[in-house]
Amino acid sequence: MTRDFVGYGALPPHAGWPGNARIAVNFVINFEEGSELSYPAGDGASETGLIEAASTDAGMGRDLAAESMFEYGSRVGWWRLHRIFTKYRLPVTLFACARALAANPEAAAAIAAGDWDICGHGYRWIKHYELAEEEERRQIAAAVDLIRETTGKPTLGWYCRYAPSVNTRRMVAAHGGFLYDSDAYNDELPYWVRVDERPHLVVPYTLVANDVKFGRGVLGTGDDFFAFLRDSFDLLYEEGAERPRMMSIGLHMRLTGHPGRAAGLIRFIEHIAAKDRVWICRREDIARHWIARFPPG
Repeated sequence: MTRDFVGYGALPPHAGWPGNARIAVNFVINFEEGSELSYPAGDGASETGLIEAASTDAGMGRDLAAESMFEYGSRVGWWRLHRIFTKYRLPVTLFACARALAANPEAAAAIAAGDWDICGHGYRWIKHYELAEEEERRQIAAAVDLIRETTGKPTLGWYCRYAPSVNTRRMVAAHGGFLYDSDAYNDELPYWVRVDERPHLVVPYTLVANDVKFGRGVLGTGDDFFAFLRDSFDLLYEEGAERPRMMSIGLHMRLTGHPGRAAGLIRFIEHIAAKDRVWICRREDIARHWIARFPPG
C-alpha cells in the first residue's frame, strides 16, 4: 500500500506548541490573481474558478467579467486583508503564485517589507497534475526564482492548485530548498514521509475551514463563515487540553477580500484573540517547530 489510512491513530503525539498552546492557528492568503489562465496571457481561455458565479456566458471566448473579478482580488481584496492582519498584528502565510506577485509590484513590495512567509503555489495558477514531468520541474524552479526576485524571500513550502501530480512531492524533496509541502488534507498535525529514502515533512492543509465555499455557493454570508470557523476552532481548542492540533484557515483575495466576508473574518480574529494558549503562527513556524521537536526517525 502506498496510502496510509492509520496515521497517528488513537494517540497522536502531543504537539508541544510554544507557550503550551492548545492549538496552532495558521492563516493562509492565496495570492493567485494575475497568474490565472487568460487571453492576454496567451492561453486562449479564461479562468472562472472561485469567482462570484460558477461561469459566465462567454463560452470559448474571452471572459471579461471573470478577468475583472480576479482583478478585484489584487486591486482591492489584497489590501483589505493586508490591513486587517496588520491591524491585529497577526502573522500570515502566503500561498503565492509567482506570476501573480510579478503582476503586482506594490503588493510584492509590501510582502518584502513584512515577515509573512511564502509557500509556493506554482509559477502560474494551473493544474500540476496535467503537466509533463520535465515541465513541472521547470515550473517549480521558475516559481522559486521569481518569488525571490519579486519579494526577496525564500519559498519554504509548496502547495499545488487542486492536487499535485504523482511526481510533485519527489520534485519538491529533490529541490532541496523546501522545509515542507502542504499537498495533503489528511491530518491535523504535521507528519514525516520518506521520499527516495529521505525524510520529508508534510504540513497538511484544508479545504474545509476555507473560503472556497463562498465560490461554490455553500457559504452565503460573513456570519456563515465566522460561525463555521468559530465552531471548528472551539472544538479543537477543547480537545487541545489533552491533544493539541493545528488549524489552517484558507483565504482568497477575490473572495474574503470583499467587505461582507471580511467582516466575518474580523469577528473570528476577535473571537480567538479573547482566548489564552493560542499560537497564531506562520506555516514556517509550524514546520520548524515540528522538525525540532519531532526530528525524522
